[in-house]
Amino acid sequence: MSRKEEKALSRQEKKALKKKSKRKQKKASGGKEYVVVAYTFVVIFLSLIGYMVYFNVKLSEEFLNSPYNKRQSSYEERVVRGDIMASGGEILAQTETDEEGNEYRTYPYNNLFAHVVGYTSNGNSGLESTENYHLLTSHAGAVEQVTNEFKEEKNMGDTIVTTLDVRLQQVAYDALGGYNGAVVVMEPDTGKVLAMVSKPDFDPNTLSSIWDELVSDDSNTNLLNRATQGLYPPGSTFKIVTTLAYLRSGERLSDFSFDCQGEVTNGGYTIHCYNNNVHGHEDFAAAFAKSCNSAFAQIGVDLGRGTFAQTAEDVLFNKKLPIEIPYSKGKFTLDGSTPDALAMQTAIGQGNTVTSPMHMAMITAAVANGGNLMEPYFVDRIENYTGASVKKYSPSVYERLMTSEEAQTIKELMEGVVQSGTASMLSGQSYTAAGKTGTAEHGDMSGSPHAWFVGFSNVDNPDIVVSVIAESSGTGSDVAVPIAKQIFDAYYN
Repeated sequence: MSRKEEKALSRQEKKALKKKSKRKQKKASGGKEYVVVAYTFVVIFLSLIGYMVYFNVKLSEEFLNSPYNKRQSSYEERVVRGDIMASGGEILAQTETDEEGNEYRTYPYNNLFAHVVGYTSNGNSGLESTENYHLLTSHAGAVEQVTNEFKEEKNMGDTIVTTLDVRLQQVAYDALGGYNGAVVVMEPDTGKVLAMVSKPDFDPNTLSSIWDELVSDDSNTNLLNRATQGLYPPGSTFKIVTTLAYLRSGERLSDFSFDCQGEVTNGGYTIHCYNNNVHGHEDFAAAFAKSCNSAFAQIGVDLGRGTFAQTAEDVLFNKKLPIEIPYSKGKFTLDGSTPDALAMQTAIGQGNTVTSPMHMAMITAAVANGGNLMEPYFVDRIENYTGASVKKYSPSVYERLMTSEEAQTIKELMEGVVQSGTASMLSGQSYTAAGKTGTAEHGDMSGSPHAWFVGFSNVDNPDIVVSVIAESSGTGSDVAVPIAKQIFDAYYN
């Protein structure tokens, strides 16, 4: 074979080898593509399984409780809506049947638990809404359920046993009297809500007959749960938050000194102490106990705006609250461009700051509980209709709102309010107490202010937190503190 022929053959062999190599590469590439596709489908499949598990564990009750869920009607066709009970076993809501076999809901305590227990006519509200899934779920015995299915009879829904205390609820309701407003009573170390009152109220037994009248009047707010949905300027109760911001600014309370002349002016705006009282020379404890607006307005000017805003958010202003029933977020607006006038107003709980009685109860509970906010809850356990246990709820920490040292400092300041300040009516009782009063201007400030009080009892090992607001009623000392005192007295006596 000639050299020329050898070269030609060599070229042909090289081409063949290249083609073979390309085929192998293509085959390998195709194999990798199949692997990628296979892995993609596996990931999608596992993601779907994961979401289904998450939905069943976390979201199913929320979805089933939604008033837009049409499946609820199918539950009602098969299950008699269960009872709602107080912590002592008293019936708060139950299903009865008329002579024609029609089911209807009754509320033995009429207006007393109207907002927190809620209603089922014209939609659902309160616990009737948040616990709808459980109330329409039956854990009756398996044999009984099968038997009822064959007989085409309904099974009995589960019973919701709440944390609510009938006696404290009645005392809080009576103590609020004819004032519009709200009262919240809760345990700081567990988060159990023992009482929740809102006025004006309504009778859920007769709600259907007056529904059109209520909703057609834009000025009517009877259906509003003021305890969680009402937004009010917090007045001097907000000085708890201002104090926390002051502590976080690096200042020491022992170094604080202020000479109160009854008013203070910054940026051409003047803040007055209540009734233009002149408090004279004050340390921080005295300024807090006497609720000196001048001292705290000056603190608001001197505080770094960023520190103040961050502190407010740390205690859940502008954030979601850990409660299931409908609520309104507390609002706080302060930044580097905020003028001194608004900073002063903000520091004393006026300006653009608004919050709910429930939110202030949570902040106070964190102070009482060494800085930890326990997640507030209304349901202690779920039972089937015979009383057998289905589910038990336990206390859990929601978030640490402040350090234990910060909480202890504020607790001691709140003790001073009772011992020598604006809540002295609570001193000398069979129990110890700590608190903060508030007198909040609102609207065009021509009418009477809102009266506030937040506080707790048995200071060394707090038992209950009480949050009170009485709308357009006067001062916190004159109106809100006596309301709180009736609740503390009832708890211990």
